[in-house]
Amino acid sequence: MATVILVRHGRTTANASGLLAGRTPGVSLDETGRAQAAAAGERLAVVPLVGVVSSPLERCRETAQFILDRQKGTPHAPVDAGLTECDYGQWQGQTLADLAKEDLWKVVQSQPSAVTFPGGESMAAMQARSVAAIRRHDAAFEAEHGPGAVWAAVSHGDIIKSVLADALGMHLDMFQRIDVGPASISIVRYGTGRPTVHASNTDAGDLSWLAAVQAHGDAPVGGGAGHAAPPAQEA
Repeated sequence: MATVILVRHGRTTANASGLLAGRTPGVSLDETGRAQAAAAGERLAVVPLVGVVSSPLERCRETAQFILDRQKGTPHAPVDAGLTECDYGQWQGQTLADLAKEDLWKVVQSQPSAVTFPGGESMAAMQARSVAAIRRHDAAFEAEHGPGAVWAAVSHGDIIKSVLADALGMHLDMFQRIDVGPASISIVRYGTGRPTVHASNTDAGDLSWLAAVQAHGDAPVGGGAGHAAPPAQEA
């Protein structure tokens, strides 16, 4: 299958002030977030992406544009509601400090599979629709561009954590063990037998090896030779 690069949006004004933005419209990247998104776009400039798909929320579309600005020939980023933020219902717009006092907060931390946000979405439904969206786009990009295709999905922290948990074969109740920082890059390749997580929550490092990614089958016993090292920089 193709390779998906999962990119979280850069830091927002809500992140900086400790608010749970959820699906609130008009939440944009702050100055730090724009710098983070630009850095992610720079890292991905060496990877010829066959496509970029974004959550419809502003902060993701802004981050996606930073990626597109450093690509050559990649079309505009379509949006997919399957990648949008969790519907936090009545929690949306509240401060994290206040929410941490709620009884439900402890359940979110320890047993997210049992959580349905008041007036909102269950975390299980969030994972199901986001994983389905990623796998649907991944299959479509492979069908059009071949198994070496690499594409990017720009989404939100809990969404990406749930996709990574699924790829790692982890129960949703363990997904809080995964960290996904602003504008971080994670990499998943869906094979015929199982997904492989190549990277999680990275904000630095060479990605040029993705330009020559090959289809894989069985996992190499002992770990294999890995990808080629980046070329040495001239002094």
